[in-house]
Amino acid sequence: MNATNTFTATGTKSTKAVKLDEAVFSVEIKNHDLLSQAYNSYLANKRLGNATTLTRGLVRGGGKKPWKQKGTGRARFGSSRTPIWRTGGIVFGPTGHENYTINLHPKAKKLALKQALTLKAADSKIHVIEDIKLKDSKTSGFVKLLEKLGLERNVLIVTDIISKELELATRNLGNIRIVKSSSVVVFDVLNADNILMTSKGLEKLNERLGA
Repeated sequence: MNATNTFTATGTKSTKAVKLDEAVFSVEIKNHDLLSQAYNSYLANKRLGNATTLTRGLVRGGGKKPWKQKGTGRARFGSSRTPIWRTGGIVFGPTGHENYTINLHPKAKKLALKQALTLKAADSKIHVIEDIKLKDSKTSGFVKLLEKLGLERNVLIVTDIISKELELATRNLGNIRIVKSSSVVVFDVLNADNILMTSKGLEKLNERLGA
């Protein structure tokens, strides 16, 4: 097992180092294809697919023939809404019924998440705190805690439950994302510069991803 940075609830360095389970945080990564698939599938599944365009039959107007069939020397046209005209319809455009969902096998998702956590653990980007206890829901108090922990940029917080105080204290911080252990995905892990896990959050994550 690999040791990681451990802190008390007040943000001071803990004397007890937490060991990361090798079955979750030290798996073999032969290639990054699976990570790429899991990342892209998350984005694809979030895509609404509600973009629409007007086909020739939906564009208003165009009922009158632009000019007579013969005698003008120009090409014949029956409608000004033909797709090759600037005011015409769109050919093969989105209809709003497209399905961009990418399905991955649950085992593949699980392995991809382990690989993402392994990369973060190898870069010493995973930190464990005993618990996050806030006296109030003020953002300033939480920011001071992060400064004390030395965590900057995008921080992913993994916990077993999301308290009301924690939710209120972080909702105005664009670089903070809070997720439950049961909801962590590859997208969250790879986009985080640092990952802060509570002890119970780590325990629940090990239960979810362990053998």
